Amino acid sequence: MGINEENVLALAYLGDSVYELRIRDYLLSLNIHKVNKLQKEALKYVTAKKQCIFINYFLDNNLLTEEEIDIVKRGRNKKVNSHPKNTDIVTYKWATALECLFGYLYLKKDKNRIDELIKIIIEVNL
Repeated sequence: MGINEENVLALAYLGDSVYELRIRDYLLSLNIHKVNKLQKEALKYVTAKKQCIFINYFLDNNLLTEEEIDIVKRGRNKKVNSHPKNTDIVTYKWATALECLFGYLYLKKDKNRIDELIKIIIEVNL
């Protein structure tokens, strides 16, 4: 099975880890050493609501390739049977779409693109 046919929930599962690791790496680069402070700062990036904002920023500003948009749409449109209690289903689906994108890029071994998107997220969120 090729990357484009990969199960989008599997991509989201992987992408969630890739995304969170990159955000944690960024936060540590800021010389934040207290775990409570790291966790508080991470919440500015890793909540479903924030991820929804970031993926829509990418789309609204034409920052994604057609291939990336296809992955995002597949992730957003995937039927899910449950979602976290602290977010609505639409926000959750957009967050899943962002995670799919990062999972897809990771499997493509496109570290440069992951770096570009993380840089944009950090700049937008400042």
